[in-house]
Amino acid sequence: MAEIKYNININIATRYLADQSDADEGRFMFAYTVTITNTGNIGVQLISRHWIITDANNSIQEVRGIGVVGEQPHLAPGEGYQYTSGTPLATTIGTMRGSYQMLADDGTRFETPIEEFLLSVPGVLH
Repeated sequence: MAEIKYNININIATRYLADQSDADEGRFMFAYTVTITNTGNIGVQLISRHWIITDANNSIQEVRGIGVVGEQPHLAPGEGYQYTSGTPLATTIGTMRGSYQMLADDGTRFETPIEEFLLSVPGVLH
């Protein structure tokens, strides 16, 4: 029997939401779309999330919660799940990183790291 592998691929696309932002109030709103793909050979369920959000003032906000956007998706091998969420920053640039806590169909719990990604108002970075 082939060795069971737990492997989750995470891709993230970000965008600045000018219509929901207010520079005079120091509120810059960003959306991020996450695509989660189970590239392992056993089904998994996303149980919870942990985000570390850092703005340009080095102000850090941690967010923990059950599931994502109110769901705890189950992904069979080869299956993907996509969602969009958002976060406000007090500065025009910042970063996010974190992890998803997963439960495999065989009862194994594991963490999938989410590499740091950039949130930036267009034109701020050259």
